[in-house]
Amino acid sequence: MVATVHEFNWPDRVVIGTIGEPGSRTFYLQARTGATIASIALEKQQAAVVAEMIDEILDQVATVANNPFSVPTHTPVELVDNDPLEEVVESFRVGSMNLGWDATVAQVVLEAYSLTDEDSDENPDAVMQVRMPVGTARAFAMRTHEVVAAGRPVCSSCGYPIDPEGHECQGPELS
Repeated sequence: MVATVHEFNWPDRVVIGTIGEPGSRTFYLQARTGATIASIALEKQQAAVVAEMIDEILDQVATVANNPFSVPTHTPVELVDNDPLEEVVESFRVGSMNLGWDATVAQVVLEAYSLTDEDSDENPDAVMQVRMPVGTARAFAMRTHEVVAAGRPVCSSCGYPIDPEGHECQGPELS
């Protein structure tokens, strides 16, 4: 079976966003080029790791001797995107992801593969590949960090999220 491929080489927009209230949010990676749009569901931890890894890739590229690429250390103001997700039609749920650097075009390459049955040797049914220029990648990472952090506050005693209805602390008992 051939996988469905959602390919965005120079996306007009690529963001992480959520639907739902903190504690029951669904995270989406959404990419758009012109009228072509795809949204894939992923876990909060996957989003957080992708943002961290993109920052690491860009920071490493920026430190290479005789680096021919202009890698911003912060998000360029003109690339900040705080708009909500566009209409979401979930293409698939992410199982695994890969990140890389394509020096030939100075882009971060993100590949997301659909969730497959762990007991099978099947290939993923769908793949999303997004190639982001360095400024777009930095903006993507910044927004993703903000979206991940916008969830439920964390209890300073036990480290578990505090629900709006209250919190029964699981932390160590104070003597």
